[in-house]
Amino acid sequence: MSHFAGWISPDVMRTLGWALVHFLWQGIALAALAAIGMALCRSAATRYVIAVGALVLMLASPVATFVALWQSPADRVTPVNASSMFAPTFATPAQRDASPSSSNTLFQRANGAPFSSHSDALLWFVEAWFAGVIVLSLRTAGGVLLIERMRRRDAKPVSARIRQICLAVQWRLGLMRAIQYCESQLLDAPAVIGWIRPAVLLPVTALTGLSDEQLQAVIAHELAHIRRFDNIVNVFQILVETLLFYHPAVWWVSKRIRVERENCCDDAAVSVCTDPMQYARALAMMAELRPAPALAMAANRGPLAARVARLLGVANQRNSARNAGMAASFILLASAAFAANAFFGIAHSALASALPVHGNNFRTPPPAYQTSRSLSATSPASGISHEAAPSNSPIAPPAVAHDKAAPAFVQEQQEQKQNDQNQQANTGSTAKQSYIEAMKAAGFDNLTADGLIALKIQDVTPEYVRGLHDLGLKPTVDELIGLKVQGVTPEYIRDMRAAGVSFNVDKLIGLKVQGITPDYVRAMHDLGIAPDSDELIGLRVQRVTPEYIKQMHDLGIPAKADEIIGMKVQGVTPNYIQQMRGLGLDATADQIIGMKVQGVSPEYIKQMHDLGIPAKVDEIIGMKVQGVTPDYIQQMRALGLKATADQIIGMKVQGLTPEYVKGLRATGLPDFKDDPDCYIGAKIQGITPGFVAEAQKHGFKDLDLDKLIALKNAGVF
Repeated sequence: MSHFAGWISPDVMRTLGWALVHFLWQGIALAALAAIGMALCRSAATRYVIAVGALVLMLASPVATFVALWQSPADRVTPVNASSMFAPTFATPAQRDASPSSSNTLFQRANGAPFSSHSDALLWFVEAWFAGVIVLSLRTAGGVLLIERMRRRDAKPVSARIRQICLAVQWRLGLMRAIQYCESQLLDAPAVIGWIRPAVLLPVTALTGLSDEQLQAVIAHELAHIRRFDNIVNVFQILVETLLFYHPAVWWVSKRIRVERENCCDDAAVSVCTDPMQYARALAMMAELRPAPALAMAANRGPLAARVARLLGVANQRNSARNAGMAASFILLASAAFAANAFFGIAHSALASALPVHGNNFRTPPPAYQTSRSLSATSPASGISHEAAPSNSPIAPPAVAHDKAAPAFVQEQQEQKQNDQNQQANTGSTAKQSYIEAMKAAGFDNLTADGLIALKIQDVTPEYVRGLHDLGLKPTVDELIGLKVQGVTPEYIRDMRAAGVSFNVDKLIGLKVQGITPDYVRAMHDLGIAPDSDELIGLRVQRVTPEYIKQMHDLGIPAKADEIIGMKVQGVTPNYIQQMRGLGLDATADQIIGMKVQGVSPEYIKQMHDLGIPAKVDEIIGMKVQGVTPDYIQQMRALGLKATADQIIGMKVQGLTPEYVKGLRATGLPDFKDDPDCYIGAKIQGITPGFVAEAQKHGFKDLDLDKLIALKNAGVF
């Protein structure tokens, strides 16, 4: 590893080392700026762009620094005093010539001889960086091989039904690329692999454990990665992590990119499935599954708990943490600026001290520099010239002001600044104390620090509390926060009460969460429905509109609130009712719900009518419940059994099959002819063709159904 210096020029190694060292403060500065920008943005897409931009600048910073350091020493030379790196002094040509040991050392450095301890440390740092890049590159290569193995050996095409779902979701996202959909045995969660020809891998757990709606949302999440070209950005991230692996800021920014990337794709998935709850449940199911390889885009990557909370709109009380993070970012930014100043001075001096001159393999300082140094004299005490420099000198000594009033002015400014700070501190303390006292006056005497902070974060004011108290509500701290988060105002409470709704605090929050307005309540009342708070929430959850209820009324179904909810849950439409009425079924709301629950379709009723069974609503529901099909009726009729709807239900309940009927008929007994009730009675009593044959074998004559039942109950054989 120590032979890297033999492959690369020493000047390149030194410049590269200083570029990598400079990135220590540059990375901190860029990460701090990115943190501030992301803290000020609410959109996940905007935060993602800021994080990606920061990572691009992180990669560009060492390159730009290398170029700047490589070109800078050729234009100006700033040698370093051996006594101090931070306070360089300039040596005259005579002093430099009188220092052979220093010249020899520089000559040895220029010709590849051993470096000083300072240069050796820099060289070892560059070699360690090379080693780290190689190790991480090998890890990335292994990941590429794993991805290709998953694509070529362990993936197989999905079923036709799943492919149709995938294509439908792809069309809804407006994605026109050719995408391969495969089933994988190695993955536990869906993932996207590939860059030029992307493929969506769906594990068996996702295909069997998720509903169609949840599966659509998960597929939409993966397709969103493809539409956004996240796979390309992911490769770029791995490249930057490999080259700048030694800096924690790179890993932090890269982690934020992955978090915001998943948030953006979650938004796309919700836009497809339209139900955040279903998608959140799908994420919860995949929370314990193994993540996909780093080069793949997986749906269960990232902080799933935070993603689920974000999807469900749960308030994330992190304002204080965000403010602390911004304050820390500003501190890091200032620290980075200080480090930049120090590092630039050290780097320029160190690089300049090793530059060769023309005649002796060392670069000669510019003539203007030599002239200025020969014309200036340094005082022993301060090292600063007190003589006036010639007018043609390119480096003039700094002018020193001798204003005696300056210290008094500075002191006055400092006192004014201190007074301003004290006034701000007193003002903040008074404001904080007044809020606590006002909340105590509003009835909250025993607030904890956490409760007080939570109320303040959610902007719960004493006036808001008093407004609720005036309306007869006495909420707890948690209930106050819930009311405020959902935007429940005293005006909303008064309007809901005026609309005739009674509620407690929990029901009030539920009404607001579902977006129930006083106008919605009044519209229900105008239609003759007076729902309570629970029924109102149920109506709203099922998306029951006044127009839907009016359509039911126009069809002669004056349903109650719970019946309306039941019909909506089962997907009863006005068209469905009209079709049933066209077939002669005038059903009530409960009967309509029963038919819809059992899957009674107009086609099913029409088939029964075609078979000559003009069944009533209850009979239709009973036949459907027992699994009576048109084919079953036709088989029984082929055996001569012309049963009514009730008899068909009885036969099906008792498990009468065509084979059972054929077996009893083969015994030749007269009772087993064409009467369905005889077969039902025989089945109930356990009379089988085998039992009849046994009775006939023992010589019993004139057997009928009653005698067979008596023999069965007697247990004679």
